[in-house]
Amino acid sequence: MFVFAATIGLSAFLLFLVQPVIAKQILPWFGGSAAVWTTCMVFFQVTLLAGYFYSDWVIRNLRARQQAWLHGALLLLSLWMLPITPSEALKPLDGDNPIGRILLLLAATIGLPYLMLSTTGPLVQAWFARRFAGTPSLGKVWRLYALSNVASMLALVLYPPLIEPAASTRVQSLGWSLGYGLFVVLAIASAWLATRPAMASAIAHAATPTVADGTGDMGTADDDIAAAPTLAQQGLWLLLAAAGSVLLLAITTHITQNVASVPFLWVLPLAIYLISFILTFDGRGWYWRRFYQALTGLMVALMLCGLTYKPHWGWTPDEGLGQLLISGILPIDEAVPLYAYGLFVLCMFLHGELVQRRPAPAHLTRFYLMVSLGGALGGLGVGIAAPLLLNWYWELPAALLAVGLLALWMSPARLKTVLLATLIASGFFGWRYVESVHENVIEMSRNFYGTLRVKATAPDSNPAAIWRMLHGVITHGEQYRAEEHRRTPTSYYGASSGVAQAIFTLREINSNRPQRVGLVGMGTGTLAAYGREGDLYRFYELNPAVLELAQRRFTYLSDARATLETPLGDARLVLEREAPQQYDVLAVDAFSSDSIPVHLITREAMQVYQRHLAKGGVVAFHISNRYLNLQPVVQQIARDAGLKAWLIIDDPEATSPLFKSDWVLVTSNEALLFLLKDRGKGIPLDNDVRIRPWTDDFNNLFDVLK
Repeated sequence: MFVFAATIGLSAFLLFLVQPVIAKQILPWFGGSAAVWTTCMVFFQVTLLAGYFYSDWVIRNLRARQQAWLHGALLLLSLWMLPITPSEALKPLDGDNPIGRILLLLAATIGLPYLMLSTTGPLVQAWFARRFAGTPSLGKVWRLYALSNVASMLALVLYPPLIEPAASTRVQSLGWSLGYGLFVVLAIASAWLATRPAMASAIAHAATPTVADGTGDMGTADDDIAAAPTLAQQGLWLLLAAAGSVLLLAITTHITQNVASVPFLWVLPLAIYLISFILTFDGRGWYWRRFYQALTGLMVALMLCGLTYKPHWGWTPDEGLGQLLISGILPIDEAVPLYAYGLFVLCMFLHGELVQRRPAPAHLTRFYLMVSLGGALGGLGVGIAAPLLLNWYWELPAALLAVGLLALWMSPARLKTVLLATLIASGFFGWRYVESVHENVIEMSRNFYGTLRVKATAPDSNPAAIWRMLHGVITHGEQYRAEEHRRTPTSYYGASSGVAQAIFTLREINSNRPQRVGLVGMGTGTLAAYGREGDLYRFYELNPAVLELAQRRFTYLSDARATLETPLGDARLVLEREAPQQYDVLAVDAFSSDSIPVHLITREAMQVYQRHLAKGGVVAFHISNRYLNLQPVVQQIARDAGLKAWLIIDDPEATSPLFKSDWVLVTSNEALLFLLKDRGKGIPLDNDVRIRPWTDDFNNLFDVLK
């Protein structure tokens, strides 16, 4: 029994530990986008489905000894792929088809080991059921599934605070590979034990004859007859599992794109998802059916309300309902608890209903196959189909309403009235959400990298009218519509911002000679407004849709006096392939919904930037961020490179159309720093010994949380 439990526990731990380990290694190659995590999740779910299909086929078609030989051979073959290190040959050359390249990269790096781990849960449980058929221990087979989810959650919970800070990505890969070697030993031992005779006594066998028809599908004859699943039952298993998977990925996307792009939040919904499996499959009555059915309706309404509104706590009755609900995005300290608890409640309902309908142990591999198929279909829908077919994150409100309808359908008559009322409220909030997304929107689109919208603040006839580009809910630049103002830099790039001060001061020092300026991240192309005749401004943009929108809906690029170049692809990868560009200023401004990709602020990235700087040039890092304090990170990589870091915080008046911005200028140009200091523009950054310089192999966002 210990061998079976240890095999399942270790396999589940490794199955989920490899997800952040491998995702962190390939994240820099695809621009650090949160969509990389979603695509990885799709690969993991589809591979899990393949593993469950293999398990179901093996149990139903092979004898015990054949199962052991086949599985043992595949386990030994999978060792050939160790250690799990992504091949440099699979680095993308541009921003095209990131989904296909990510899936190919994962298949080539961890495909067979991950497949073998995926088979373990249902396969070893089936072996356990065969080994202990006819004994009281047979009832523990479902608790092994809860054990696997405990081990999975343990991997996710331990990774951010303990494993990531303590080990480089290479050490993580090597450690995981060693753990996988131990798993192979345990799995082969489990396969061998499964070939031994069942532990039930002859009397127990006589009382409850075991099915042993050569198919390997073991259980009692009565169980086999009573629990044979119909197509309708299997379809319902699939539907419940798919709904949970869609909710998991849709809420993860919403939190990381529209609330806060803090990578730790990637694992929070997944941990909650696993907790619901642990509690519902534990078999100790954690799922209170009527309670969770009623609460599901309430949470569906609240989460749909939270997409559009936040409470106005100063409301009084004479203000009316219209003043109670004020349009806006919930702050992180309200949104994360709401959607985390909502995901827990809805997953408890969905997975609790799954447990209510589980078959006899003889059919558990088919049950897990349909659960996995539902999970994979949900993942494919959110991770691949939705970005291709939808222009916004419509999958979240659709999934919430669908789960509400499921709760209404499955609830008893006395609950239907309450659930119907909450569904009507949910429909109202859903309708208001659609309205709010489209409010003042001129254009809206979506691709792998997220959603883009262009919004108008006023009609074009208004001299103060502005068109604004948003990525998710974060402004990525804006422009006045009036002819006399449209060349004016706005948002984070006013004349007193750090990047503008670097451009102006270097012009003065270099006697106004033509400048070469590199810009990592385009937005609306605002910084092109500072270009002069003879200057070169070269924008590096990962997302083709951003470039297309900046050229078609905004005029900073077409109005520019400087020569413009716009290479597509991840800026660091493009810079690594290019000859030295001799930039006077290289602005690193590739934040996406409040998150600067980590691979752009490491020691190796700084070395790439230095190779492209002219003598006395500046790397200007835009580090404005609500959740991460990136000052010490930039200071450390500057110090490591023998350069100085200078902080300029631009805080315009409240009446100004400009935004507050934090820029760090990294340079060896003493004349530049002297002039900035003399004019009261910024302060030097002191050495912060709390963190060591970040590298491609080691970085830790926990150190810089505000």
